[in-house]
Amino acid sequence: MYDGIVQDLIDEFGRLPGIGPKSAQRITFHILQTPSFDVSRLSTLLGDVRDKVHFCEICGNVTEQERCSICRDARRNQTLICVVEDAKDVSAIERTREFRGLYHVLGGSISPIAGVGPDDLRITQLMQRLADGTVQEVILATNPNLEGEATATYLSRLLHTLEISVTRLASGLPVGGDLEYADEVTLGRAFEGRRAL
Repeated sequence: MYDGIVQDLIDEFGRLPGIGPKSAQRITFHILQTPSFDVSRLSTLLGDVRDKVHFCEICGNVTEQERCSICRDARRNQTLICVVEDAKDVSAIERTREFRGLYHVLGGSISPIAGVGPDDLRITQLMQRLADGTVQEVILATNPNLEGEATATYLSRLLHTLEISVTRLASGLPVGGDLEYADEVTLGRAFEGRRAL
């Protein structure tokens, strides 16, 4: 559509997850039309992210050090581990300020269609963390979709052999939602997870 480097930049932005052709074009033109946009800072940050950021040796969260800030925090409850699919899930849960335990990032979910099996995830590392007997509860916080449910089911069966409480995050109706727009699975989960008032 455009010539040369402009189209190349649009194409590169478009390769990023969640950014379609229109968004890629808007980002490109924002950079072109905003004289104050610091392209060299963006370039430096992109290089730094690639060079300096890696995954925590314990939980798999993103960090610039050997261990992430959560694993280094002695005030966290060492008996609780919340298992999530991706590092961005850690951030989502941390924003709630409700969970004070530790995390374990699997690095994805079981998806036979995508060719991802249990051996492709950080399940062995999770089992090693649980071996010393410190952890009393594992909270499975995988996504409430087909792959996340398959992963949670696999992990619950695997962890059932250990003397550890295994729980799953509740799911159901969102606050502000209408019953008429809820799908059957979500509504069914809301009934299963009901509680006394």
